[in-house]
Amino acid sequence: MNAKAQNRVRALLILLLAVLAFPAIACLGSAAGTNFATESTPVVQNTPVRNISTQSSKTESSPSPPLPSLTTPARPAPQIDQSAHPIVRVAQIVRPAVVNISTQQIGFDFNLRPVPEESGAGSGVIFDKSGYILTNNHVVEEAQGLKVTLPDGRIFDGAVLGADPRTDLAVVKIEGRDFPTAELGDSDVLQIGEPVVAIGNALALRGGPTVTSGIVGALGRTIREPNGAILYDLIQTDAAINPGNSGGPLVNLSGQIVGVNTAIANAPGGGIGFAIAINSARPIAQQLITQGRVVRPWLGISMLSITPSIAARNSLPVSSGVIVTQVQRDSPAARVGLRRLDMITRFDDEQIDDDASLLKALSKRSIGEVVPLTVIRDGNQIVVNITLEQMPQ
Repeated sequence: MNAKAQNRVRALLILLLAVLAFPAIACLGSAAGTNFATESTPVVQNTPVRNISTQSSKTESSPSPPLPSLTTPARPAPQIDQSAHPIVRVAQIVRPAVVNISTQQIGFDFNLRPVPEESGAGSGVIFDKSGYILTNNHVVEEAQGLKVTLPDGRIFDGAVLGADPRTDLAVVKIEGRDFPTAELGDSDVLQIGEPVVAIGNALALRGGPTVTSGIVGALGRTIREPNGAILYDLIQTDAAINPGNSGGPLVNLSGQIVGVNTAIANAPGGGIGFAIAINSARPIAQQLITQGRVVRPWLGISMLSITPSIAARNSLPVSSGVIVTQVQRDSPAARVGLRRLDMITRFDDEQIDDDASLLKALSKRSIGEVVPLTVIRDGNQIVVNITLEQMPQ
């Protein structure tokens, strides 16, 4: 399954934010059963690409210092060949930094001797001249070895500095210097309808990275992956994102990375792709480089999204928010007295519409912060101040 997952961009359905009863990921825990009448949860299926010919662990080292290229640029990216079409210029700027990542597993020959076997392929982009590469977690997960191929034909062994399944991001390092790089942009200034370019090793075809173009179709999208993880703050685009493009960059017409291509919508939503916004990816990448993992705040609850239909069936006083289905022992939620069947409607000054919005609000906060939660309990509204703690490993 892993080999197939690494050899494709995982097909996903766009899930409504009203999707219910999911096992709350990352900071919340697994959903417990309730007595509420709920809607059925749409089934999300993997659609691995079959019969694709491909060309295709974490090493211990001293933590790397913060990289200048992880900051938002203060100037436009340099342009090449001003007379060329804008997409041609983008390709000239970014394509040299887009790499093919081939994953390897250890197999055995007839004499039971270990033999490396290529098991999948994806893309990545070099964002620092020292050889730091941003890619997807699902490109490198469970790989026992990596080969990184640059468009100029050079091949390097790659090491995973850190990977984060909850955001589907990973950072790979190759040894060397003065590598071609692409600049990280500012996804917060993207506009719906703005032209964008997707670059990656589509279908692992020979000849280097493929370039496709489209527009930003929407911002702030949320999707649910087959493993239950929720990805939010995604850029939706109609630029073709094909199997093998996973981990490749989505760039603006200044040649700056604004997203990391991660998923395509399954039929009937063909032609829709999603990229992780670079402003969401940047702090994750920084932690992966300096710590090898991502440290997150934790509430210690399981939850269920409230929708209008759920509210109507169960005569709830609110039509949006989340219902607490379980409170874990010795957790921040337990310490402030949160209870099963409490309904959370606000996280500080942010309205909570569903599970995804609570996860997103929580991701913006730091360990040790005290955050007021607005809770409906037995028909009464109360406010509890919860101190965010580090999620147990």
